[in-house]
Amino acid sequence: MQYTLTEIKEQIFILTINRPDKLNALNKATIEEIAMAIAIANKDNQVKGIIITGSGEKAFIAGADISEFSQFGYEQGKALSAYGQSVFNTIEQSKKPVLALVNGFALGGGCELAMACHLRIASSNAKFGQPEANLGIIPGYSGTQRLVQLVGKTKALELMMTCDTINAQQALDLGMVNYVVESSDLMNTGMKMMQKITSKAPVAIAQIIKCVNDYFDYSKDGSNSEVEGFGTCIITEDFKEGTTAFLEKRKANFIGA
Repeated sequence: MQYTLTEIKEQIFILTINRPDKLNALNKATIEEIAMAIAIANKDNQVKGIIITGSGEKAFIAGADISEFSQFGYEQGKALSAYGQSVFNTIEQSKKPVLALVNGFALGGGCELAMACHLRIASSNAKFGQPEANLGIIPGYSGTQRLVQLVGKTKALELMMTCDTINAQQALDLGMVNYVVESSDLMNTGMKMMQKITSKAPVAIAQIIKCVNDYFDYSKDGSNSEVEGFGTCIITEDFKEGTTAFLEKRKANFIGA
């Protein structure tokens, strides 16, 4: 594991995204490591629950590693979106409860990863957002689907189209997170919640997760639309301009093509 850290503490599997120099941005290798870690945790009978967090206090995950896919074509874009969706789906469909401890920025793919978890606790300095339209693209890891589920269609559209970020209290008010605590209390609060949950019947917890997920089964069509939309956006001039402007630290000039 190059970009993640793992440990088991009191039967809780703790996965930490560890790219602090990149604000824990998600590149493909990191997503692959997340997939491996989740698979390991789900196969380990000693593990009763999973916590996902980011290293440091500045960022849970500040987004995707833009430089990695700024030159992708249509099929590459679709493949990237589909792979990210499949990994995040394994988190959502985990039979063991998964809790995100959001410390700092959870933007783009970071927000999508947090939303894929069953529960979320945010530090008071947390920031959430789906700013992909600033780059001429859309959320690609089921963000268009899960954000609607959590905050409703109208607010989800606003957040994705304006690219606004919201703070921890706003996220709590919208129902995106379960609790907001001080950064120093984040892990302790998360461990207490997971210990409470994992003290219950594991089969019952697994079935609760399954039943709640099944309620939103209609989203599979929307996810396919997201894959197509991500591939479509990634070959536009606006995506090239958005990513170039991002990497050059300037304001993008979009042309609508």
